[in-house]
Amino acid sequence: MNQTKGNKRSRFFALLMAGALSAASLSAQAQNRTIKGCITDANNKEPLMGATITLDGGKTGAVTDLDGNYTLIVPAGTKQITVSYIGYIAKTVQLNGDVINITLDSNDRQLGEVVVVGYGTARKSDLTGSVATVSAKDFNKGAISSPEQLINGKVSGVQIMSNSGSATSGSTIRVRGGASLNASNDPLIVVDGVPLELGGISGADNFLSMINPQDIESITVLKDAASTAIYGSRASNGVILITTKKGSDSKLNVQFSSTNTMQTRAQMVDILSAEEFRSVINAHGTDAQKALLGNANTDWLDEVYRTTLSTDNNLSLSGNIVKGLPFRASVGYANQNGIIRGDKSERFTGNIVLNPSLFNDHLKLRLNAKGSLTKNTFYNSSAIWAAATFNPTLPVHSGSDKLGGYTESLDASGNPINTKAGQRNPRGLVDMYDTGSDVKRFIGNFDVDYKLHFFPDIKLHATVGTDVAEGKGHTRVPEYAASNFFDGGYNYNYGPQKKMNNLLTVYANYGHYFEEAKSNVDATIGYDYQYWKSTQPETVEYNMAGSQLKTHKAEDYRHTLLSYYGRVNYSYDGRYLLTATMRRDGSSRFGSDYRWGTFPSVGLGWTVSNEKFLKDNKVLSNLKLRASYGVTGQQEVGGNYNYLPVYTYSSTGAEAYINGSWINTYRPEAYVSNLKWETTDSWNAGFDFGFLNNRISGSFDFYTRKTKDLIATVPAAAGTQFGKTITTNVGNVDSHGIEVTLNATPIQTKDWEWNLSYNFTWQKMKVKNLSLVKSDSETNMIVGPTVKDENQIQVLTEGYAPNMFYVYKQLYDRNGKPIEGAYADLNKDGAINESDRYRYHSPMPDYIMGLSTSLRYKQLTLGMSFRANIGNYVYNATAMNTGAWEVETWADGLQLNNLNRSYMKTGFQTRQYLSDYYVENASFLKLDNINLSYNFGKITKWCSLSLSAMVQNVFCITNYSGADPEVPNGVDSSFYPRPRTYTLSLGLTF
Repeated sequence: MNQTKGNKRSRFFALLMAGALSAASLSAQAQNRTIKGCITDANNKEPLMGATITLDGGKTGAVTDLDGNYTLIVPAGTKQITVSYIGYIAKTVQLNGDVINITLDSNDRQLGEVVVVGYGTARKSDLTGSVATVSAKDFNKGAISSPEQLINGKVSGVQIMSNSGSATSGSTIRVRGGASLNASNDPLIVVDGVPLELGGISGADNFLSMINPQDIESITVLKDAASTAIYGSRASNGVILITTKKGSDSKLNVQFSSTNTMQTRAQMVDILSAEEFRSVINAHGTDAQKALLGNANTDWLDEVYRTTLSTDNNLSLSGNIVKGLPFRASVGYANQNGIIRGDKSERFTGNIVLNPSLFNDHLKLRLNAKGSLTKNTFYNSSAIWAAATFNPTLPVHSGSDKLGGYTESLDASGNPINTKAGQRNPRGLVDMYDTGSDVKRFIGNFDVDYKLHFFPDIKLHATVGTDVAEGKGHTRVPEYAASNFFDGGYNYNYGPQKKMNNLLTVYANYGHYFEEAKSNVDATIGYDYQYWKSTQPETVEYNMAGSQLKTHKAEDYRHTLLSYYGRVNYSYDGRYLLTATMRRDGSSRFGSDYRWGTFPSVGLGWTVSNEKFLKDNKVLSNLKLRASYGVTGQQEVGGNYNYLPVYTYSSTGAEAYINGSWINTYRPEAYVSNLKWETTDSWNAGFDFGFLNNRISGSFDFYTRKTKDLIATVPAAAGTQFGKTITTNVGNVDSHGIEVTLNATPIQTKDWEWNLSYNFTWQKMKVKNLSLVKSDSETNMIVGPTVKDENQIQVLTEGYAPNMFYVYKQLYDRNGKPIEGAYADLNKDGAINESDRYRYHSPMPDYIMGLSTSLRYKQLTLGMSFRANIGNYVYNATAMNTGAWEVETWADGLQLNNLNRSYMKTGFQTRQYLSDYYVENASFLKLDNINLSYNFGKITKWCSLSLSAMVQNVFCITNYSGADPEVPNGVDSSFYPRPRTYTLSLGLTF
């Protein structure tokens, strides 16, 4: 009985204990709760995939997914969680709700930065290639008419040179000096995922300027093959990615900016004044020449050049008026006047972006549409030469109505002298020249980004894009204008030229962080289809009487590019990085047997600063070693049909007389049926570093590039082809260089901040082979601008830098004065001839440097930007052509022409076309701009105000005697000088 009672008592206590435990468990479960949220970068609000959320005691609770989201069951009694992510400062937060969104600050703002790369984005800390990004806050300020000017001098290895000072001028952009000779050296430019066609369109010298710089959010430059090979066949010369601004989820934001400028002449060509010219003619001229002197003192530069006012106004609205539909819309109007009379560009732009997210951010859409209308008025380029050479003792106006009332040099019949060397009145050239264009452009793309509901690690992306443009224009010159007096003037229209560029991109992306393996994997595979078409009708030039002067044939060019590509990014524990890409391109610009090219790349990285022995180092903030290799291509072969037998319609005089009738014939063009890709093998090694919490940071890169199967235009073997030259694959070009970037913040307090940014580039390029057939003899190919008749001034030679000046070595007397016609007999054969020409310097600089600095005190900021080129040379063709007495004997003694001041030093009687005397060291240091701005902040509850003033092209320190040491091709001939610009800007935010 006692045992029975004991058993009952035990069962009772067991049931009591079980009930207590069950109640405790139910109570604990009742106190557990589920929280969720999103982990993002504090700087750019991008989600952080693979961030770790730990509970009290260090136990891992969750890891964020592809979009930075997490879900976490929090045990009872937990008061806080800690979030950590490699490269970011860990943050502990209190649990005060069921939805907790957390932002992390990067312990290296650059490492945490998310940058745009080909077909997606990546954290800068994960990059293994040489990539530079310039965001809007670091763009060049002031009068910026074209996107590339925003980063001029900002990126090592990138040289941007405006082609002239014209309002309608474009720029020459070189990334690491270019990789080709005859093929294009221009980088591929991609705007919001749409690769643009190289070149321009009728009526627009600067095709890129039709994109409003105020709409751009960032510009990223991909320089090495690990970064560019994803673009394969078009990436040998680098890739520039332009990302425009988009909408946000914030409340409505309205911004207005107005930039107003005044442009004046800076350095000009050095010519004699009227009094100096009069003295020279009286001292050395014949009686007949002295009789041609006038009584006026005319500065023809003043008559052609002017001081101008320009304006650039932009209005944008962004925000989220309709819930779930972020948008940005902008309009812009720019009116830029050049300092030469008649030079003007007027641009109207509009841009709208819609970027909604649907289904809890699983589906993201983006519609981007950019449109522009540019109305250009072009200056008469002949006026630049005329202003430097026309007789300064003659008045502007003649006093009669003939020839428009302008003073001209006349023959015995009272007509303008009709010789090739005859100069026209410079003011008449600009006043009686009416030529302009209307150019329309639309760039649009629609992006669909879908993260699979059932497998959110996979994202599908599709882009449909188009870039269409139309350019047309007119030319009008009255029949009484001296410039076209014997043709009866000009009166014709041209165009419309139409260009179309259509794109389809589809790719799939897989991204996952494997926590136990400490591995992050990001893989992309995709397909591109791109189609281009350019058409232009026949253009007939007429005079004012309607008579036909010249005919330009119609054009119809088309080509297609098909591409398959893949990329894998892998990182282990935030320390070891791998990037591998492969792209296969097929281009219709090559024959079927040579159409496809394969372009691989691989990049490795080691983030040394994340190793345990450096992780807590208080001095070294960041150290990452990088190395990459890749192959890129070139398909810009100067035409679409070089591999096909093409026949050209015969010109006048080449008809055949058959059966009593004159029949037009067709002339076969030279072609190479096995024309193929030009390919570039690239190596890059470098490192990124940061000290003192990245108050001092930078990067170093060394690269080598070897271009083979060079697409070059070379002399055709006699009897083998029609024409003197042929475009084929021949030769090799090698280049290498060093790039350094340094950033520092010496002062950073609440009221004071001083930032410095410096970049340095050293580069060398050498032609390795130009021969179709191996030979022991040296291969010289004369290239470059012509200085007289067929005298080209530059050369391509195996073993030397491309485009070196090919000249005679000038001899001097004991006083250092050049001896006219006396050159060194370099081959010692007793005669001075073509064999004595030698290679003398290159137009390419050895060193390129940029320095930007800004100093802020509270709301007041002072900034400056410098640029320098060292080792570049320029052939001063203007001084050569106008620096000899023979210019006074032109025009059969009916006209006097002004002289370049170099004549006072040389006393040359005849022009020395190929003398190295005119090859000048054009190294320079320029203060590109100096600016002062004040941010007033909120001046009312609903409006903020900022004001700034700037001077651009402040000064240039150089030994070059011409107007500007930066000239295209290294040959200075009638160069349009860059103006000095004074700017006042106003910014309002509502």
